Amino acid sequence: MSWRFIINALFVISTSIVIIACQQANSNNTIETNYYPDSLITNEVEVLDTTNYTYSWLAKYDAQNALVNHVKLPEGYKRPTRETTDFSSWLQHLPVAKQQKVYLYNGAEKYNQQAQYKIIDIDVGKKDLQQCADAVMRLRAEYLFAMQQYSKIHFNYTNGTNVPYEKWKSGLYPKLKGNNVNWVSSSSNNASYQSFRNYLDHIFTYAGTASLSKELLKVTTLNEIQPGDVFIKGGFPGHAVIVIDVCEHEVTGNKCFMLAQSYMPAQNIHVLQNPTNHTISPWYSVAEIENVVVTPEWTFEPHQLMRFNN
Repeated sequence: MSWRFIINALFVISTSIVIIACQQANSNNTIETNYYPDSLITNEVEVLDTTNYTYSWLAKYDAQNALVNHVKLPEGYKRPTRETTDFSSWLQHLPVAKQQKVYLYNGAEKYNQQAQYKIIDIDVGKKDLQQCADAVMRLRAEYLFAMQQYSKIHFNYTNGTNVPYEKWKSGLYPKLKGNNVNWVSSSSNNASYQSFRNYLDHIFTYAGTASLSKELLKVTTLNEIQPGDVFIKGGFPGHAVIVIDVCEHEVTGNKCFMLAQSYMPAQNIHVLQNPTNHTISPWYSVAEIENVVVTPEWTFEPHQLMRFNN
């Protein structure tokens, strides 16, 4: 949802239509909310989860900053027991930044400072690339990179071409000519973390909600929701948010979930407020959702919940 959609749109739509659509998406889907700054939040978790996780973009991970230690569960709820190596656990322990404001890739403040509850301590990059679907792909790829599951890191261009990280890692570069991709030798592509980040920036340039939505699998019902799932509307415009935590009521079995997003322009990944229920925010209750999932800057339909297939 920015200039880089011009690149994606060469496969599917004219440049002028894309630019107009993105502007409309930015203005028509914002939900008015009340902003509750961190200074007013008093529900910090008292008992620390000190499990250690790998977040490759950090020089050092401090478990005290883990998301699970900064967001209290709704009363009567608990998290299902999961393996510490699961994508779910990795997301639940994402490091929280100390900052309260959301900043864009260029250092400017985001126009809307009412959407965020917490901000994830992860870089945005220096270009207008890591937007909505890109943030989802970033988190998924970072997890697989941390787990050294390199063969599972692959994403599609908007034209459907699959671009596996293992080829990039082996010293090849996908050269795009028209709708065709030729892999050529590249001395700068290797197994380093910086090269991995370069791979992701390349993916962000040529992929988006339209391509990612075609790679994911449908989740049958909201009752099956789990961390790592994605609410996504593919297209021009489109949007995507990732489920980063899920808890379940010990008696009723109702589930609550928490969402995170980036948006346009590229900006800090942040945990979203629940604009429809400030009492349990940032949690969203499955029992309260009928036809739409209302987030601060977009609305989704329950059937738009999807999941990575590996």
